[in-house]
Amino acid sequence: MTTANAYPITQTIRTIGILGGGQLGMMLAEAALPLGYQCVFLEDNVSCPASLYGRVFSSTQLDGFIAAADVFTLEFENTPTATVKQLAKLSQSNVKSTGTKSTDSKQGMFPPPIALEIAQDRLKEKQMFNELDIATVPFIAVSTQAELQQACETLGLPIVLKTSRGGYDGKGQFIICEDSDIKAAWQNLKDAVGGKGSLTTTPAPLIAEGFINFNREVSIIAARAQDGTVRCYDLVENHHYHGILAKTQAPSVGTSHLFQQAREAITTVMNRLDYVGVMALELFVTKDARGNDYLLANEIAPRVHNSGHWSIEGAITSQFENHIRAVVGLPLGDTDNVHPSIMINVLGQYPDISAVLAIDGIHYHSYHKEERNDRKIAHITLMPNDVADLESALAKLIAVLPNKVGLDKTSTAIDIDVSKLDSTGDAASQNAEEVEAELNTAKETASSTPATNSKAKQDSNHKAKK
Repeated sequence: MTTANAYPITQTIRTIGILGGGQLGMMLAEAALPLGYQCVFLEDNVSCPASLYGRVFSSTQLDGFIAAADVFTLEFENTPTATVKQLAKLSQSNVKSTGTKSTDSKQGMFPPPIALEIAQDRLKEKQMFNELDIATVPFIAVSTQAELQQACETLGLPIVLKTSRGGYDGKGQFIICEDSDIKAAWQNLKDAVGGKGSLTTTPAPLIAEGFINFNREVSIIAARAQDGTVRCYDLVENHHYHGILAKTQAPSVGTSHLFQQAREAITTVMNRLDYVGVMALELFVTKDARGNDYLLANEIAPRVHNSGHWSIEGAITSQFENHIRAVVGLPLGDTDNVHPSIMINVLGQYPDISAVLAIDGIHYHSYHKEERNDRKIAHITLMPNDVADLESALAKLIAVLPNKVGLDKTSTAIDIDVSKLDSTGDAASQNAEEVEAELNTAKETASSTPATNSKAKQDSNHKAKK
């Protein structure tokens, strides 16, 4: 018996090489299969989630990985830029003198290396935002303790001191609330300036960021095609637990008036980077000088994003399918929301799947990972037929989750009353989940950890309210 060739004669892409084999790689491969594409992965964990969908090559098998794929993408922004640059050059090295590509040439690396270079460096990232007239928290680069002292005087306390490279889930950060914290903050993070310690091996300045009030965190996800077409998903609202995304509501309620600003910001960034694929832009809702709602950029994620998982069921075309479409050169799909939904991350311990699926409107996605404290091992999307049932379905789900990711408690609001405006009147903001996680951690460990011994000291104008 013979089988038909599933690919058009003109189709030169059959296999997509993905850098990384986690759940994002797995869901990209799931989206690629119905479109007729296979995926292979560069990942040192042979039993990674993506291994269910294609061959896994270790980092020592880079040549084999390259040979097995026609085009390349990634699932993780901390991928070494040297590898990404090498893959990006492949599409340029196989061009014939006629100016056309040979049939066995590689079709490119998407997103481009510059996107990773920006995303991996908080200082470069915020400088790019400001160059593009996208408002951010006020910030200052810091390379010495004397510069840190000056930054505190310039920005006003409290501030957050961060490594500009490395760091995750609240690591690599220190809240300075008063002058006596400055020395401890510098001692805690100074090694990163020289590329020492566990967070980064690349020497880079620290970044000092100012505080301001914000109402909530939102994000916008967009896809950009190779021809420059951009399609954006609705703004969504995000809530975090221990610095990890716990809940995303799509669309974000009461932010439709901010969509245009968010769309213009992410489109401007993508065009500047000549980006191809899906990108997320994390933003904070605050007030401008006139008391109107205003968005402030926090960071980009040059990949499919956790806050877009709802789109698998909740949008006409998921973020994963649109990323695949962009990478292989297909037209982008419609990004409209087909039904309001809530996405919940499952952390650490799997729930009883029977109890979960007994709730109407539930979509369950396992990542096939071993259980481990605060590890993302699955996500659940709630999309009941009647929108009025959304909150009741959420309550039922929380009741059966072993790790309730803080959704069974009254959320903590941070009230830090520091007004900072730049010369144009734009407000500045600070990452809500990072601040909340750090302040709560500080309260728990203040007596035993020198690096946080003064973080919990808050006066009446700078306090955490339960």
